[in-house]
Amino acid sequence: MALSARDLRLLYDVAEALNRAPDVERALDETLRIAIELLGFQSGWVWLRSDEETSFYLAASRNLPPYLQEPVRMTGTPCWCIESVLDGDFATKNVDAIECSRLRPAVKKRQTALTRGMAYHASVALKFGDRELGIMNLTAPRFRKVSSSRLRLLTTIAYQTGIAIERARLAERNADLARTQERANLARDLHDTFTQDLTALSLQLEAALQSLQRPENAGRRVKQALELARAGVAQARESVERLSGGALRGRSFERAVSELVRTFTSQTGIQVQVTLQAHPRIEHEEQLYAVLTEALTNVRKHAAAKHVDISMTGRNGIRLRVDDDGAGYLPRSARKGFGVAGMRERAELIGGGFSIRKRRPRGTRVEVGVQ
Repeated sequence: MALSARDLRLLYDVAEALNRAPDVERALDETLRIAIELLGFQSGWVWLRSDEETSFYLAASRNLPPYLQEPVRMTGTPCWCIESVLDGDFATKNVDAIECSRLRPAVKKRQTALTRGMAYHASVALKFGDRELGIMNLTAPRFRKVSSSRLRLLTTIAYQTGIAIERARLAERNADLARTQERANLARDLHDTFTQDLTALSLQLEAALQSLQRPENAGRRVKQALELARAGVAQARESVERLSGGALRGRSFERAVSELVRTFTSQTGIQVQVTLQAHPRIEHEEQLYAVLTEALTNVRKHAAAKHVDISMTGRNGIRLRVDDDGAGYLPRSARKGFGVAGMRERAELIGGGFSIRKRRPRGTRVEVGVQ
């Protein structure tokens, strides 16, 4: 069946958006915008499987009805469309209409102001080959089944999107492998050169100390040098262990942040935008990651937020920011489980500065700056 000029334009716009977007989440957001505007829908959202395929998370959404804007209703817990993916129902076809189990409680109570008249949605699987990467849902008030021609067009868009997702994840894995190799090389170099040199120095100093005839003066200095050498060995070994393990577990910083954010969104329903325009020094990664983890824990426990922005820039050193749109930080809350002291200590360990403050009109900003 030949495509109309309008359909071809739609596919071209989607392909251009997917090619232009800097990351998967923004590509999906733009795809949703185009599909909603040009196909007559009003709302849409995308569930993606994590790389480990152990959970789903909300990767993008557009114009959600008020009932679904509460993060607790958009966690990665299985709903009817996710269960359909898990059960293999999308293996051979997409769905022209399925009742939304997340909206159903509000629909049954006739809370039209919260649902905006939405109760059903079309669902198309996002695939790469035989692998199901996620699902895209599109809906509108007084929704009717999508026509077969429209569903075919949505399926084509889903195939384009699946390729873009897999391409982006492949690039992410390649960058992760390169960064992991860099960490491994540095750890090996520390072990093979610096640690061994310090160990040899310690042995020489021990031998010199034993051979001194009158050790009162010279012996004191040799002892001091020996203590310094031993401290250097211990520090070098600690650095090797930190590069090989720790919270990053051998992952690159970008990979660890990506997995942290996806798990956070899957568990809370809070969407997170990540923009990493710079990369921290390897020896700073663990502490910055720990600050980020604690900041997201605070959002989960205290903020009642719907959105988080994480950014890292490299002008005049590294600057990590975590902004949320929640209730806002109050200084008197610092003693009530916000982990502020711990985050400040992490920043100071790498010679950085730390701040946390309330944003206007609402929300909190956590910021770390390090040279």
